Amino acid sequence: MMKEDPLERIAREEAQKKNRGPKGLIYALAATAAVLAAALAFIWIQKSSLVKELNLEKEDLTEQIVTLQQDYDSLSSEYDSINSQLDSSREEVAQLVERIKKTDATNRAKMRQYEKELGTLRSIMRNYIVQIDSLNTLNKKLTADAAAARREAAESRKANRELSQQVDDLSSQVAVGSVIKARGIRLEAYNASGKVTDRSSRVIRMLTTLSLVENDLAPKGPVRVYIIVKDPDGNVVTNSSSTGFECAGEAHTASASREVDYEGSEVEMSIYLNDLQDVCTKGVYTVEAYTTQAFLGSAETLLR
Repeated sequence: MMKEDPLERIAREEAQKKNRGPKGLIYALAATAAVLAAALAFIWIQKSSLVKELNLEKEDLTEQIVTLQQDYDSLSSEYDSINSQLDSSREEVAQLVERIKKTDATNRAKMRQYEKELGTLRSIMRNYIVQIDSLNTLNKKLTADAAAARREAAESRKANRELSQQVDDLSSQVAVGSVIKARGIRLEAYNASGKVTDRSSRVIRMLTTLSLVENDLAPKGPVRVYIIVKDPDGNVVTNSSSTGFECAGEAHTASASREVDYEGSEVEMSIYLNDLQDVCTKGVYTVEAYTTQAFLGSAETLLR
């Protein structure tokens, strides 16, 4: 076998390199373009996926803020100070809704800021709910306490009225019980000899006798008893010692009177009506006995 001339071999290799150069470059460039296209496609897919994810996050955040806005709108109270704060917070939520709608989903910094503001507004809302519940509970307690106080006051007033009525009744009973009463009232006529007579022409004086009965409730001390003697025509029989008096607010003219010391025990007493010569006529004479407190009773005698 003939050995190839080294110069020819070198020339032949150079010729092959020259023929192969343009095609290799084309192949290399095509490969590079394919790699770049694949990279760009991957990057675009990744970016599209990220943008989609960010849009979903924005939608979710927007929905949460809108829900919070509805919660604020449904929250109410009976207290002016809390209502004023609620109005301010509602305005903040409304502004947050408008800002997130206008912000691009890819603005991560703004989205994180809105999330923080959402958390803050939620926390504020929870505080409002706690305050309203506490105030409502307190208000119910105060209302119940006020109702109980009104009931107690009404019961106290009723008890006071009943007690006052009992006191009035007892006072009335004591007042009635303290009135001095009398028994055994008699009216007799006497002649000049000091003897009882029923002859009108012989009468010179009349004697009323009675007993003030025992009464521990009656006031102790001097008591004046008044008698009113009336003739058959109903006229009051008087003399120079007759006097006027009042009993229970009504004025009377007494034929005679006498004062005795009353200490709660029974007291017998006599009251004379003198100077009746040629005064008495035939018929029924009546005597009525009084104190300034009450009417004690009456009695009659017949003169012929």
